[in-house]
Amino acid sequence: MIRLVLLVAQKDLLIERRSRVLLWQVAPFGLMTLVLCGLAVGPTASTQARLAPGLFYIVLTLVSLLVINRTSQLESSRGTVTSIQILGMDPGSVFLGKALAMWVQLATVGSALLVGTTVLLHVSVRAAVLTLPVLLLASATLSLAGVLYGRIAASSANAGTLLPALALPAFAPVLIAGERAFSSLVVASPLARWVWLLSVALVAYASVGLLLYGALEES
Repeated sequence: MIRLVLLVAQKDLLIERRSRVLLWQVAPFGLMTLVLCGLAVGPTASTQARLAPGLFYIVLTLVSLLVINRTSQLESSRGTVTSIQILGMDPGSVFLGKALAMWVQLATVGSALLVGTTVLLHVSVRAAVLTLPVLLLASATLSLAGVLYGRIAASSANAGTLLPALALPAFAPVLIAGERAFSSLVVASPLARWVWLLSVALVAYASVGLLLYGALEES
């Protein structure tokens, strides 16, 4: 199972490496959106630092939707789905492999956005470094939910508009917990309960995906 997970992830990352959409389109979009957020809240450094965690996770949400939509488009062709079915690949392994590849992409862009947050929104380097593990956990949870809801939306002719409507409610607990954890680090307050919430969401989405992804592929 682990070998198949790694093969699926390697395939998705190879496609991204060749297309470089993440580098030339998604990452610049995220950074430009972060710049606009900084301009919108005004030049006061204290205000920017106070609002930075929420703005960061809003931008991460938009970036996540772009990555999920692109991944769904690559997998939506009947040829791809049929090939997976003919090869008899374990749906759970395919789900985890795609989530792993998406996690690598989101973690990469999220780390770049975190650097941008310290430069543009005056968040301390210490808070940004300490929130990196939280970002990795939140990105993993978003990836699991993204693969699941991306596959649901891909079966519709209006996948581009259906995906946000499906995914955003599912993202809400992750984004709230991530933002509160980041804010806790900025003001030096406890964040254990928010990390616990992210961990519960991670296990929940992984369990649901392993159970349902095979049925979604066949639909």
